[in-house]
Amino acid sequence: MQKPANSNKPCPVCGKPPHPDYTPFCSTRCADVDLNRWLGGVYRVQTNEIADDPDGAEQS
Repeated sequence: MQKPANSNKPCPVCGKPPHPDYTPFCSTRCADVDLNRWLGGVYRVQTNEIADDPDGAEQS
């Protein structure tokens, strides 16, 4: 069986070596921290969309 290409990269949360059961993370804790960051909006994908008007009024 081949190793994943990124098996030598450190855990993206804490920098420790990844654990095979939690790759790319070193533990379930770091995996949960990363998930919380995604769900909390810390990580964002840039788009060209215009934000909705908070008042709901349309501009003419």
